[in-house]
Amino acid sequence: MGFVRRHHLQLLEKAGIQENGPNPWDIQIHNPRLYRRMLMHGTVGLGEAYMDGWWDCQALDEFFTRAMSAQLDQEIFGVDALLVAFFSRFQNMQNRIRSRAVARRHYDVGNDLYEAMLDRRMLYSCGYWRTAETLDEAQEAKLDLIACKLDLKRGDRVLDIGCGWGGACEYFVDRYGVEVVGVTLSEQQYELARKRCAGKPIEIAKMDYRDIPDGEQFDAIYSIGMFEHVGYKNYLLFMRKVHAMLPPQGRFLLHTIGNSATVTYSDAWINRYIFPNGMMPSIRQLGASTEDFFVMEDWHNFGQDYDRTLMAWRNNFEVAWDNLCGHYDERFFRMWRYYLSCCAGAFRARSNQLWQVLLVRDGLRGSVPICR
Repeated sequence: MGFVRRHHLQLLEKAGIQENGPNPWDIQIHNPRLYRRMLMHGTVGLGEAYMDGWWDCQALDEFFTRAMSAQLDQEIFGVDALLVAFFSRFQNMQNRIRSRAVARRHYDVGNDLYEAMLDRRMLYSCGYWRTAETLDEAQEAKLDLIACKLDLKRGDRVLDIGCGWGGACEYFVDRYGVEVVGVTLSEQQYELARKRCAGKPIEIAKMDYRDIPDGEQFDAIYSIGMFEHVGYKNYLLFMRKVHAMLPPQGRFLLHTIGNSATVTYSDAWINRYIFPNGMMPSIRQLGASTEDFFVMEDWHNFGQDYDRTLMAWRNNFEVAWDNLCGHYDERFFRMWRYYLSCCAGAFRARSNQLWQVLLVRDGLRGSVPICR
């Protein structure tokens, strides 16, 4: 047995995973060159090898849960991860030009894919499953939770930073009687959001958050699943911008994936194939960026709910594949299944968190309603 293979088998054994084993989370090897590919390219090599059919796993989500619980992702770093870490340290990977890359390469991959995978409102973020039984119910429960925390009132003017396909904008207008301005960088999201929100007090703009005109004022602001694209070099700018658009005691609800560790980059495979130039904030990074602008009134973590959301998306995607395969090839199918499974595993292993943070300009006067 060669050194490279022996080394990786020891890592797998540490996570309770066997090569060609009988358990659904065991890795089934079709090409023995996999281990050398992992040695050179780390998680990029592992992911690309799966996309190329070099290995399979029946319970891919549980494979990742076990691997991340044992922190194997930190032990197969590879040269690709070193490059991502280097460039994120010395360059602003989320400047205006680079921020548009994720819109083109991920959110504009095709509305047909997202319509098949997501709930009926096309909300591409964690649902709230406390009492929900279906994905639609979980997503509406999430929106009601946000409305409660923001204390939305009829006639409020509200800003949605990263409005996606307009589902949250439409829901808040219909259910709570507010007016909403939504901004997105994605061309396909912009076109569909404008279409679905036509005739309602909703303005959809294709715009970087940094380009929202100075002097704009809103009664409340929220951002759902967009902060992962802001980048640590821009956190202060982002918070300063939000602060300037709110009145005293104005509320900002930030819904974001959180990282249990403080880093300045994302996984190299995710960076290359799914979310270019993305990164998840840590408690330390988020706290440092808000302390000059807001009082943190509530910090709510329901990261376990993202595991269930991602598995619902994966099931929808796989069920719909026969109708999608004319637009996407088999390598895309394996890439997308790998993406949804590894993310579900990260939340199940509690490597990733899902935070809703209620931030208030100057702090609230009186008691803070606890919405759960």
